[in-house]
Amino acid sequence: MARNRRTNKYLRAAEDPPRDVTRLAYGGARKEFRRGSEWFVREIPAHRAEKAYRCPECGTDVPIGQAHVVAWSAEHFFGDEAAIRDRRHYHAHCWRLA
Repeated sequence: MARNRRTNKYLRAAEDPPRDVTRLAYGGARKEFRRGSEWFVREIPAHRAEKAYRCPECGTDVPIGQAHVVAWSAEHFFGDEAAIRDRRHYHAHCWRLA
């Protein structure tokens, strides 16, 4: 089906099925395979970084106002609720290098 350039963006969105419903189901997180298992990963932009955290990879602080990554296991032994409780905040570069 050829698309007309004048087609409303909302109509185009309705025509195309969602590509990744996992992101919707897990609060915008994407699934990644890392360290031999699957992880849910969500990027936190600087304006949403309201607390300081300790990065488990490098051991230094992720300060307030710094964009970072939150990750939790997609294969937690005790289920999704436990995985969310065990989520960790990483510097974006630490997560990429891990």
